[in-house]
Amino acid sequence: MKLGYESNTWGPIVGDATGITSIKDLFYRSEGDTLKSVREIGECGYQGIEIFDGNVMDFVDDLTPLKQALTEAGLEVAGVYTGGNFIYPEVLPEELHKVQQSIDVAAAVGATFLVVGGGAKRATGTTDEDYILLAKALDEIHDMAAAKGLVAVYHPHLTTICETAEEIDKLLKHSKIAFCPDIAHIAAAGSDATAVVKKWLNRMPLIHLKDLQPEPFSFKPLGDGVVDVRAVVKELADAKFDGWVVIELDAHEDPKGAAALNKTRIDELFAEFGLSYEEK
Repeated sequence: MKLGYESNTWGPIVGDATGITSIKDLFYRSEGDTLKSVREIGECGYQGIEIFDGNVMDFVDDLTPLKQALTEAGLEVAGVYTGGNFIYPEVLPEELHKVQQSIDVAAAVGATFLVVGGGAKRATGTTDEDYILLAKALDEIHDMAAAKGLVAVYHPHLTTICETAEEIDKLLKHSKIAFCPDIAHIAAAGSDATAVVKKWLNRMPLIHLKDLQPEPFSFKPLGDGVVDVRAVVKELADAKFDGWVVIELDAHEDPKGAAALNKTRIDELFAEFGLSYEEK
């Protein structure tokens, strides 16, 4: 098993403004210092990092500074995160053009996974056909990623058509893409994250761990919210999970301090259940 951390804590999460008029340019972005996040995640003892596609695209003309920072920090790129609407056939080629750029740069930095979020909610309401359209787009992304040596995984997310356990089931039965549950998003949607993890473990090479405070809504370090992280980790132990665990925290006033706290808490849980990960 390998342990990673998401770099989005180091700055507000946005989408490129150019995407408002040109869908082909709508990358995710964390408005922070990417190289600083690499350095500090490495200093906290993680093996890997997950980065938004827009933050990696910042280096597309010269990947040397990013690669050097990763080497100095002793980090692998566990994954690059991308996303899209994926249910509107007319704009899908533009979205896939963007995803292809994300795949290319992810492969260039040695990423293992392409983490994909999406599935737009229509103003007129979601239809059953939307899940089929999303599944077809994800299958195409699966093949695009595989052609570059990446494993594409689907990440369910609040504000998409895949929030609840039932909606996740509805999508995954139509698609061959692998699954990356985010236990806080699933819990926030009112579903049992542990049950979702148990059901889909056979399609789950990567999992996102984070915690949740419902009121006022915010994501929290592990153990500071209402998500039963311990039960999820026990499920991983029982299944002898051997993939990537990536801890995520969308925002925090002290990103490095939160990363260190999360590392301490996940180490305690892993020790309780006899789990280990490869040391750096």
